[in-house]
Amino acid sequence: MTKNFRIEKDSMGTIKVPIEALWGAQTQRSIINFSIGEELIPIELIYSLTLIKKAASIANFNLGLIDKRKKDLIVEACTEILDGLHDSQFPLKVWQTGSGTQTNMNVNEVISNIAALKTNSELGSHQPLHPNDDVNKSQSTNDTFPAAIQISVVNEIIKNLVPTIRELTKILDNKSEQWKDLIKIGRTHFQDAVPLTFGQEISGWSEQLKDAENAIIISLNELYFLPLGGTAVGTGINCPKGFCEESIKSISDDTNLMFYKSKNNFSIMASHDRLAQVMSQIKILAGALFKISNDIKILSSGPRSGIYELIIPQNEPGSSIMPGKVNPTQCEALSMVCTQIMGLEYAVSMANSSGTLQMNEYKPLIGFNILTSLKLLKNAIENFRTKLVYGMEPNQKKMKFNLDNSLMLITAIVPKVGYEKAAEIANLAFKESLNLKEATLKLGYLNEDEFDDAMNINSMI
Repeated sequence: MTKNFRIEKDSMGTIKVPIEALWGAQTQRSIINFSIGEELIPIELIYSLTLIKKAASIANFNLGLIDKRKKDLIVEACTEILDGLHDSQFPLKVWQTGSGTQTNMNVNEVISNIAALKTNSELGSHQPLHPNDDVNKSQSTNDTFPAAIQISVVNEIIKNLVPTIRELTKILDNKSEQWKDLIKIGRTHFQDAVPLTFGQEISGWSEQLKDAENAIIISLNELYFLPLGGTAVGTGINCPKGFCEESIKSISDDTNLMFYKSKNNFSIMASHDRLAQVMSQIKILAGALFKISNDIKILSSGPRSGIYELIIPQNEPGSSIMPGKVNPTQCEALSMVCTQIMGLEYAVSMANSSGTLQMNEYKPLIGFNILTSLKLLKNAIENFRTKLVYGMEPNQKKMKFNLDNSLMLITAIVPKVGYEKAAEIANLAFKESLNLKEATLKLGYLNEDEFDDAMNINSMI
């Protein structure tokens, strides 16, 4: 019978590894010892670690620590991984060692075995590249893993999340301009308030998202400083002078993002305050989106027994029992995503505060929660924009009806008659089902011309 495994060796001894797997002994031990849940280390984090391995090989070559052949093999292997050719070779769960060591070794082992394939060497032979001595040279998991999280988060936010937010705010700005003259009743405490235009209301949504986006971008500033070269505890043991600068230059070139040497490795490796700060700003964005989705649900409520000032696209039947029912499902999906992100943010906050001495041992959780939040938000915002916001339209007839029947327009005559008399007019109108003019004239507080002059809707906005 043909064997379906090979024997690999690490510092703890031998272990069976699937015959065709490109990972090695340490990865296999993690598969066995941490079979918890279904959540895998995000592939974006794998790619960032791979970028670091590629950059490290170039730095090590430039510093005379490895020869050109080894450097070229590492670069070729990393290029294949970054092209997505080996995604299935990274099977490790999030719930592993808190440093991410097994994932770092997973990447090292895959690079080593890709090089073995390219040189017709045996898988697991550690020839011509050794996972630790060559691929991991001048590095430690303790500096590469947090650096990889930072690179991944910056890359995902700048290249994916921010453009997605801007596409949504662009549509909101267009609709705000289109509907700048549509006057409607405002509402506070879920009760009628004074008028505003629909364009003004939507401009508030857009500005809220722009503020959240700006806060996220500002929070990224500290993530551009990478702790590479700190190795195990920040001192840089086994790392040559110039390695950090050389490797960060390569990473900046590959990502088209400008990264820098950390100001203090001890701080950035022992705690992840900067990542927690970014996650808190992501939560603020989630809160803004939650508020906007709730507003749209309220404004589109009905169609006959609600406010129904906003008509939203009808994407699918809303009920298995009530024919003709259509629900604000995109709002609901977005709200669930936002709720999930708020929970993920709390976990990041707890994880960040729970590190000990020279290292935070919650790195996989922090990286997973932030990257998961970014992907969820990107997808949810895109759906929300294309399936709902783009196609929503104002119900001008219902807007006018609600506006004309609002008692809060009485606010406009307060300067002429005072608060108490205005309240008396509003109460009389409500009790006797009169309009505001009829109630004002009945009480004799203003004549018809004075009332009409004060009750100028355009002047109220």
